[in-house]
Amino acid sequence: MLQGLTQEEAQSRLIKNGPNAMLAEEHQSAFQTFLNEFKSPLVIMLICASMISFISGDYVSASLILGIIVMSSVVNFIVSHKSEQAAKALASKVALTARVIRDGVQTDILASQIVIGDIVTLEAGKMVPADGVVSEGSDLFVNESSLTGESLPVEKNIGAEVYLGSGVVTGRAYMEVKATGVKTKFYAIVSLLAGKERLGEFERGIRAFSILITKVVVVMAIVVFVVNAVFKHEVLQSLIFALAIAVGITPELLPMIIATNISKASLKMAKKGVIVKKLSAVENFGSMDILCTDKTGTLTEDKITLVKYLDIKGADSDSVLEYAYMTSSFHTGTKTPLDDAIAVFRTFDLSQYKKIDEIPFDFERKRNSMVVETKGVRTLIVKGAPENVFIVSKLSTDDMKEATELFNKLSQDGYRVLAVATKILSDTRNDYTTKDEYDLSFAGFVAFIDPPKPGVGAVLKELESRGVAIKIITGDHQLVAEKIARDVGLPFENTLVADDIDKLSDAELAVRAETTTIFARVAPAQKNRIITMLQSRGHVVGYMGDGINDAPALRTADIGISVNNAVDVAKEAADIILLSKSFRQLIDGVIEGRRTFANTIKYITMVVSSNFGNMFSMTGASIFFPFLPMLPTQILLNDFLYEGSQFALTFDRVEDSILQHPNPWNIDFIKRFMLVFGTISSVFDFMTFYILYKVFSLSGSAFQTGWFIESFATQVLVVFVIRSYKPIWKAVRPHFALVASTFGSLIIACWIALVPFGIGRFFGFATLNWSVLIPISIIVIIYLIIVEYAKLIFYRKMVLPFTAVKKKAIA
Repeated sequence: MLQGLTQEEAQSRLIKNGPNAMLAEEHQSAFQTFLNEFKSPLVIMLICASMISFISGDYVSASLILGIIVMSSVVNFIVSHKSEQAAKALASKVALTARVIRDGVQTDILASQIVIGDIVTLEAGKMVPADGVVSEGSDLFVNESSLTGESLPVEKNIGAEVYLGSGVVTGRAYMEVKATGVKTKFYAIVSLLAGKERLGEFERGIRAFSILITKVVVVMAIVVFVVNAVFKHEVLQSLIFALAIAVGITPELLPMIIATNISKASLKMAKKGVIVKKLSAVENFGSMDILCTDKTGTLTEDKITLVKYLDIKGADSDSVLEYAYMTSSFHTGTKTPLDDAIAVFRTFDLSQYKKIDEIPFDFERKRNSMVVETKGVRTLIVKGAPENVFIVSKLSTDDMKEATELFNKLSQDGYRVLAVATKILSDTRNDYTTKDEYDLSFAGFVAFIDPPKPGVGAVLKELESRGVAIKIITGDHQLVAEKIARDVGLPFENTLVADDIDKLSDAELAVRAETTTIFARVAPAQKNRIITMLQSRGHVVGYMGDGINDAPALRTADIGISVNNAVDVAKEAADIILLSKSFRQLIDGVIEGRRTFANTIKYITMVVSSNFGNMFSMTGASIFFPFLPMLPTQILLNDFLYEGSQFALTFDRVEDSILQHPNPWNIDFIKRFMLVFGTISSVFDFMTFYILYKVFSLSGSAFQTGWFIESFATQVLVVFVIRSYKPIWKAVRPHFALVASTFGSLIIACWIALVPFGIGRFFGFATLNWSVLIPISIIVIIYLIIVEYAKLIFYRKMVLPFTAVKKKAIA
């Protein structure tokens, strides 16, 4: 009997070699994570600017810039770190486990705790948790497609190497671990492919938005620096001012806003039984407009019952049932629900039978075979999809017609059907292959029923009413899938079967897939292809699956969804895990995703429009005035207070109409929003410039103080106007946290700038005559009214970003 390592030796090796994990970031301390906050190019530039100021003798500016950098980084770190820890805590609930032998006893441990020398049990449906060598076992077949790209299972005999990332298809064996974590072959491949993973919808949107902002920042910063350096001959001040402009345009708190939004949504979803493994999947949920799913357990109750066992004539046949019972009983590894249904229906005495060999199921043949022996006679028993058993059976034309008609009749009635065939073997070898599957005697059918899940029809209608189209992708016969679709009230336009899919080019399949509801008899590679073609048409695709054959599709989809009782390979590939297989939980996830995405877009549109407008105004003013319209430290203070006030957007309420439709990224919308409302902001800034400079004859610090107040007031108060596309009097009420943070930050800003002998003097502010504040207040009020009017016109002419179901995919 295998003894394995002792617990003491395993613990010693774990300390010496580290956990069986892929990512080095798992070892980072909180302090190291905090230091990463200072790797931002903008932060680095500001630190350089602070050092230059310090060397030049401007100690106040240097200290203020550094202080703001540290404060901003600390806030961002605290929120981001808490979000990350919350995500890790949720992910740990669905962490992969492995069964090892320690001190001669089998025990389940986290896969990350496996060490070199451990003896690991391998069985069907499980992930190979490390690299190793098969030490005991038989009929072990693994899928190594993640390593080799080969989709067919590979047989592993004693002494064969198996690798982390492989999935066990059938059989049972023991493996001695030879390499873990970063020493595995899988890690080497992951390292080579780093950065090549397909980005989801949300990541693609963030990348496109980042490119847009980078272009604006670089152009404006260069223009400001060159103009000020050439015309004012103040290179150092121009450099610091240009860097401040760059920071002012950039939405620095976007990562924190996203992290907080996702963290809140993840915790809320967890309470409803939805565990988020990949954080960006929360936002992708909001954009999903197609959900592909198998029917078993989602549309049906997943309570499969054997109800018929028939010969080719349609009569009950005990021999067909016994053959099916033998293939299920002698099958090694995890039993399928069909095997379980056969086992509980009736028990046969198999004491006279001996298992000789097994040819495992694969998704190309769609059948499995068992070689058994009794009284010196060997029999090959084949069980699988009827079409795939027909082609290896000896059937006359009449028999084929009769068998096909019976099969179709059972399928039309909603039964899942397996065919059984046999052959007497004349040789006595112990190793049989798929080449032996020919000239079989067709025995008959076993039929199963899996009734539709009560209430699923209403849930499907709600999903479709929220703009999510449902598509069934199944390995079952098309007639079975169509019957279930009718039973649950899912309207279907077209059905495509595997043979038809293979005949279509990618372009043809992309078009057909959009109008097809049911895809039947599909193989794993075909599932992948269907999802990819839907994505090529600009759709955001979710895929729900729980089997070995679902892993590739789960990785390819924008949102991979599995369940907690799924096989390891499916859970590993998924982005989201449902604690129970329910469409109701999906609806909750979709709503949270859309709410999260909507609040993120609110922040982005408000920040880019107000920041762009103010920085454009500042750029223009710096050219025409003999002084800077706002000091670099004042720009940074404005930016810090403003960004901090917008943090409460993560709590804000969202219009119900936004939750009714997918929320795709629309960079064109963001561009237009920035230009239209940024321009309006600049117009009022220039009005302020005229009043301050010409009417009140203010310059230098007094001018800067007046514009700081106007600029900040318009920036923070406009949130109540543009947070909703509806008129302000019809919009959903803002959350109290947003009201408090907005007016709180405005009070702080005014106190810093206006209170005599306050800290404002460190920022270069000056005391203003109260008569100056009256026109500033009027400008702010008129600005808010004009923006409200402009918003209504803008949304009449511009398609709302959350109502576009079809869109051009973001490259």
